[in-house]
Amino acid sequence: MGQRYPHMNDKHIAFVQAQKIFFVATAAPEGRVNLSPKGMDTLRVLSPDRVAWLNVTGSGNETAAHVRMNPRMTIMFCAFEGPPMILRLYGSARAIHRADPEWNEMIGLFPEIPGARQIFEMQVDLVQTSCGMGVPYFEFARERTALNDTVRKWGEEKLNQYWQEKNRQSIDGFETGIVIDHG
Repeated sequence: MGQRYPHMNDKHIAFVQAQKIFFVATAAPEGRVNLSPKGMDTLRVLSPDRVAWLNVTGSGNETAAHVRMNPRMTIMFCAFEGPPMILRLYGSARAIHRADPEWNEMIGLFPEIPGARQIFEMQVDLVQTSCGMGVPYFEFARERTALNDTVRKWGEEKLNQYWQEKNRQSIDGFETGIVIDHG
């Protein structure tokens, strides 16, 4: 049976920190809802009611565009091994870009990952758990390296060009706020 909590307890935090994958959902007031899988050791629990996750280069940048217009975010974790559970964090998020004053402090929370694009900081206002008994078992094999390998091969100039072409606007035409380094 589902339970609701005002913030994460120690059991929730341990569960979140053990997950290899999580899912982020956002939506602007109009347009498409975005749901993205995330991995690569990119989520940090900052406190029982605050998390941050490092967003790396991708084919789109929907989350950044949505959060600029509507800060609501949901992050979902599923137990793919061990006892069944689904845990959702609901709250308000903001994007921290490379040019923002907090970037240097926040980026130090994460391993060095090529193509780090934004950090999303989310203030959690509700934690919900549910049974997860319908979620199948999966076994983690390893992280993929293709994204990191590609971005390393590109270098900063090509990365910035890619961001310019693919990451400045959402699929609905909303600005993402990404900072392109022209220098």
